[in-house]
Parts: sequence; C-alpha cells; structure tokens
Amino acid sequence: MPTVPGIPGPYRLFFYSFDCNEPPHVHVRRERMVCKFWLTPVVLSSNHGFTPRELNRIRTIILDNVEHILEAWYEHCGE
Repeated sequence: MPTVPGIPGPYRLFFYSFDCNEPPHVHVRRERMVCKFWLTPVVLSSNHGFTPRELNRIRTIILDNVEHILEAWYEHCGE
C-alpha cells in the first residue's frame, strides 16, 4: 500500500496495488476510519466512519494536492 508522500496531517493517503484497474482514486485513513475519493473529479466514493465535517476537510486536502496525488497514482500504477 504505497503512501502519497509529502502531505502532512493526521491522515494517511494511499493506494492499493490491486486497484490500478480502476480510475484514479485515493484511500484516506485515520485510526479505524477510512474513505475513498475519486480524483477526476474529486468525489467521495465510500466512507467508513468519518463525519461529514471531516470528509469536507479531507476533500479540501485532496483538492489542494490533487496534482501531486495524481502524479503519485501514475507513478505507482502507470499511465
């Protein structure tokens, strides 16, 4: 599970290698909570435990770093 480097905060942004056949997306974990966001466009795909307020915060982090996250996605999964 490669982690997206260089994004500070309490969240771990990562990819699953077996997900490379799906459109670009990122998984986000904090403690026992996890969610998944599609990246083009940035849209919530699934959520397990995060509050709506925290999902908005995560979405903002993703939007602020979407180019960096996409770069990491293509580096890991290929283009």
